[in-house]
Amino acid sequence: MTYRKKLIEVALPLEAINVESAREKSIRHGHPSTLHLWWSRKPLATTRAVLWASLVDDPSSWPEKFPTEEAQNRERQRLFDILGRIELEKDKKGNTKQVVRGLVSWDEINQPNSGVLLEAQREIARCLAWERGEEPPTKPDAIRDYIAKYAPPAYDPFCGGGSIPLEAQRLGLQAHGSDLNPVAVLITKALIEIPPKFKDKPPVNPDSRQKQKISSWEGAQGLAADVRYYGQWMRDEAFKRIGYLYPMVETNHKGTKDTKVIAWLWARTVKCPNPACGCQMPLVNKFSLSTKKGKEAWVEPFVGDFNHKGTEGDFNHKGTEDTKEDDFGVSVVPPKIRFEVKTGKGTAPDGTVNRKGAVCIACNTPVLLDHIRSEGKAGRMDAQLMAIVAEGKAGRVYLSPDEEQVRIAKKAQPEWKPETELICKSGVINAPLYGMTKHADLFTPRQLVALTTFSDLVSETREKIKADAVAAGIPDDDLPLNDGGIGATAYADAVATYLAFAVDKGANIWSSLCSWMNDRGAMRETFARQAIPMIWDFAEANPFCNSGGNFEMFINRSVDVTQIINSDSIGKVFQHDAAIKHKSDSVTKLISSDPPYYDVVPYADLSDFFYVWMRRSIGSIYPAIFNTLLVPKTQEMVADHFRHGSKEKAKQFFEDSLIQVFKRVNQINDKDYPVTIYYALKQTETDESDQVASTGWETILEGLIQSNFSIYGTWPIHTESSGRIRATGSNALASSIVLVCRPRPADAPKASRRQFLNELKRDLPQALKLLQQGNIAPVDLAQASIGPGMAIYSKYAAILESNGTSMGVRTALQLINQILDEFLTEQEGEFDSDTRWALTWFEQYQFNEALYGDAETLSKAKNTSIQGMVEAGILEAKAGKVRLLKREDLKTDWKPEKDERTPIWEITQHLIHTLDKNGETGAAELLAKLGNKADLAKELAYRLYSLCDRKGWTQEAIAYNSLVTSWPEITRLANEYKPSPEQLSFSL
Repeated sequence: MTYRKKLIEVALPLEAINVESAREKSIRHGHPSTLHLWWSRKPLATTRAVLWASLVDDPSSWPEKFPTEEAQNRERQRLFDILGRIELEKDKKGNTKQVVRGLVSWDEINQPNSGVLLEAQREIARCLAWERGEEPPTKPDAIRDYIAKYAPPAYDPFCGGGSIPLEAQRLGLQAHGSDLNPVAVLITKALIEIPPKFKDKPPVNPDSRQKQKISSWEGAQGLAADVRYYGQWMRDEAFKRIGYLYPMVETNHKGTKDTKVIAWLWARTVKCPNPACGCQMPLVNKFSLSTKKGKEAWVEPFVGDFNHKGTEGDFNHKGTEDTKEDDFGVSVVPPKIRFEVKTGKGTAPDGTVNRKGAVCIACNTPVLLDHIRSEGKAGRMDAQLMAIVAEGKAGRVYLSPDEEQVRIAKKAQPEWKPETELICKSGVINAPLYGMTKHADLFTPRQLVALTTFSDLVSETREKIKADAVAAGIPDDDLPLNDGGIGATAYADAVATYLAFAVDKGANIWSSLCSWMNDRGAMRETFARQAIPMIWDFAEANPFCNSGGNFEMFINRSVDVTQIINSDSIGKVFQHDAAIKHKSDSVTKLISSDPPYYDVVPYADLSDFFYVWMRRSIGSIYPAIFNTLLVPKTQEMVADHFRHGSKEKAKQFFEDSLIQVFKRVNQINDKDYPVTIYYALKQTETDESDQVASTGWETILEGLIQSNFSIYGTWPIHTESSGRIRATGSNALASSIVLVCRPRPADAPKASRRQFLNELKRDLPQALKLLQQGNIAPVDLAQASIGPGMAIYSKYAAILESNGTSMGVRTALQLINQILDEFLTEQEGEFDSDTRWALTWFEQYQFNEALYGDAETLSKAKNTSIQGMVEAGILEAKAGKVRLLKREDLKTDWKPEKDERTPIWEITQHLIHTLDKNGETGAAELLAKLGNKADLAKELAYRLYSLCDRKGWTQEAIAYNSLVTSWPEITRLANEYKPSPEQLSFSL
C-alpha cells in the first residue's frame, strides 16, 4: 500500500504544542470550553495541531521536490514555524518572555481574518493539489473552496466536548461527530452544526432590528446577539417571578445600607448522638471566610440557649431538638448553636468534620461518619445558615446570619423537581451515602425553584423568538431544527439551545454541592473535579447578583463563545454507538478521536446531573435524543463494574468494545491519511510494578493491532505547564499520548524475533536521534520511542518466537526499551573520560561517599585519574573516601573560560544549578561562555534522566528533565547574549 507520509508520522514541534495546550487552561473569555462543561476535554491547541499535521505531507514524501536531507529539514522547519513556534518578546518592564506563535496559538487564530489560519489552510490545499497533479490555489476563497471540495471530512466517534470536530471545521474540513451521550451530542451540535446553519444572518430581536441599517453581522454574530437579548429577557422575567426569594441585605458597611447578596453560606447539621446533648451539630469543613491579607474574616460558633432574634437559622428544620426529659425526669433543652462573623486579626476555629468523622461543637463528642450517614438516609440532615456574603463598595462583605433571610429562604416551594435516581459510586459520586439519592436532593428548595423557573422560561422564550423571527421576515416552515429546518421554528430552536446551556451552568453553580473559596472570595462549582462529592458547608449563590454565579454571566459566556465560532464549513453531529456501523460509513473520513479509558471518567453517570435539566428545557426540541429518563448507560464504553457485575466482566466489555470501534474505524478511514487516537495517561503508569496500568497501555496497542492497524507514532502531549510540574515536585508524564496509525495491508508478512530485533537495532536509533534533535523531554522519550518501535512490530502480521508462538505487545515493548537503553549508553562514547567515570560512579553511589580504592580502580578503566577529577572540580577525595560534588557544592565563581579541564559532567551540573538559581537567563549567560561542547550537556541530561528514572531518584530526574525542556529557550537567550572579547576567545 503506497501513501505519502504526513508530518505527524515523522516529527512535531512538541514544545510549542505543549506550552500552548497548558496555557489554554487559563483562557476563559470566548473559549469553547466555557460554553458547557465537559470532562477530560482535549485542548484545542493539541487537536488543531494533530489534525493539521495529519493533513500536511512530510517533505520526505516528495523527494522530487526536496531531494536532499538538508532540503527536507529546511522544509520541515518551515512547516514547524507555521504550526507552532516559540518566540521571545520583551514585556513593558523589559523582561523577556516566551510567546507561542503559529497555528496552535489561541490568540493568533482568533484574529479577524487570521493570516495564520489562512497560511495553514494554504498548506493543506497545496498538499491536496500536488497529489492531484494540479496547481495549488492562491486566493483565500479559492483555498477554502478547494479544501471543502477535496479534503476528506473529519470524524470523531467519541466527540465529547467537541474539541476535535471544532478544530477540523476551523481548518476548513467538513466536521462530523457522534457520541452515545446526549449531553455530548448537544454540546458538539452547538459548536459545529448550529452556527453554519445561520451564518451571516442578522438577529431577530426588536432592538437589533432597529440597528440593522447600520450594522453587519458576520458568522454567528447575529445568533450570539439574540442569545444575549433573549437571555437578558429570561433573567428579567425570572426576577419578576422569583426575585422576592433573593432579598437585599443591610450591611451598614462603608456607606452601603442595602446591597445584593452574593451567596448564603450554610452548614449541614445532624443530631448529636450524645443523649446528654442532642443538639443539631453543624458539620463544617472550615470556618474561614476570607484569607486575603487585610480582609480576613471567619465564622465564630457559640453554644448556648439563645432566644433573641437572629441567633439561629435552620434551613429545613424538622424539630429534632425539641425539649426532652433526662433519666431523672428533668426537662433538658438541647443546646443551640449560633454563628457570628468576625473580621480583622484573629484565628478561625478548626472545622468540625473531615474524612474520618466529626466532633460535636457543643459537647466535643466524636461522631462517626456512619452516624452522619444514618441520619442523612433517614431524612434528618438539615442545614443552618452560617454567614452571608454580600456586595460591598470595596469588595466582599461578610455578615452574620439574619433570621429574616432564613424565613424568606423557607418560603421556596418548588413545583417540580428531578426525582431521578442518583447512582452511588464511592469516591466519585458520594452524595447518596448521606441520603441524597435523587438528583433533586442535590439542590435546596430555593435552588430548585430558580432552576425550574429558568428552565421553563427557555420554552416560553422560544415561542417569543419564533414570533420575532417571523416579524423579522424569516419564513416559518414549521420544520424543527432537529429535522433540518432553517426557518423561524428552527432558529428559535437554535437560540433556545444556547439558553438551555446557560441553565445548565446555573445547575453547576446553584447546587448544594458548591463551596466557598476563602482564598479567592468566590464560588467553587459543583464539578470542580470529575465527581459529585459530599460538601458539608455549602454556598448558595444568588442568580441575580452582580458577581460570579449570576445568570447574566452565564449568558455572556455563551455569547462570547458563539460570536467567534467558525461557521464556514458544514458540521454534522448525531447520537450513535461508536462500535456499530452507521449509514454515513459509506463515505471515508479522516479519523481522530479521544475514546474513553476504562473507568477513569464515568461520563454517563456524571452527565445525568445536566441531562435532567436539559431534558426539561429543550427535550421537546430534540425528542429522539432525550427519549430516555437518564443518559443511556448499557452500551457506554466504560469499564463500570457496578454495571457489569464484576471488575473482570467490566474490563472484558471495555476491551471487546474498543476492538469493535477500532475495526469500524479501520473500515471507514480514508487510507490516504493516518488515524490518530488519544490515550489518557495517569501518573501511576510510570511505575513498572503497577500491572493494571501497564495492562491498560498494552490494551490500547493490542486493540489497534488486532484491528489490523500499524502504529507509526506515539506523541506525548502535556497540558500542565513546566512551571507547575517543577512546583509540585512531580516527575510528570504527558497528560496524553497521541497514537498515529495506518491500516496494515491484508497481505502483511510474518517475521522472526531475530528479524524484528535486527530492524529495531537498525532503525530505532535514527528515530531516537530525530526525537532528541526535536528537544523531546527526557520524561517523554521512552513513550515517544514506542512509536517508531511499534511501527516495526505492527507492520507484520505476526512476530514469531523461536517456538512458533506470536510475540506479544509486552515483549515488544520490553525490546524497544532495551534498544533505547543501549542507544543512551552508546552516547556515552561521545563523552570525555571524566564524564564516563562520573556516570558509572553516580549510578552506583549517587552523591554519597565510597572507598577511594574502588574509585581508583574505576578511573584506570575509564582512562582518567582521581586527582585530575578533583582538580576539574567534580570530585572530593579525602580520608580514604571519594564522593561526587553535589551541585550546591560547586564553585560559585566558576569561570569556564579560565578552566583548563571542563568535563561535560561539570558543565551539565553547573547549567542545572544556574537554571535553578537564576532561571533561563542565567543559564543562557553561562551557555554563551561554553562553546559548542555544551551541546553534549543535553545528551548527558537525557542519559542521567533515564538512569535516575530507573533508580527511582525522582527529584534528581526532575533536574535533568528541566534542563532539556528549558534548552530551546536557554539557547535562544544565549544567542542574544553578547559575551566580552575575552569570552569570545575561549574555546573548548
